[in-house]
Amino acid sequence: MEGRQRRSFTDDYKRQAVDLAASSGRSIGSVAKELGLRDSVLRRWVLQRGGRLEPTAGARRPTTQATLPSADHAAEIARLQRENERLRMERDILKKSIAIFAGAPK
Repeated sequence: MEGRQRRSFTDDYKRQAVDLAASSGRSIGSVAKELGLRDSVLRRWVLQRGGRLEPTAGARRPTTQATLPSADHAAEIARLQRENERLRMERDILKKSIAIFAGAPK
């Protein structure tokens, strides 16, 4: 059984990949996916070049308590909930009408 051939990358390519991961502000996983690499490979290159790994999503979240929404936000949420309910009702009516017309003989 023949295994996959191991890919090799030039030092210049590795440097550019590490620079992209550092300067883009995106996670190593998303940069690696874009480049067609495994995230573990790009993470190893970053560590070998003395870079820091990005903090995990949990570490980036603020630890302070969430503030209550302002009156404007509360009003907007209420408006969106009403609109959402109206759109659901319209969707259901359209579904029923499609079923009626699809079942009607010609």
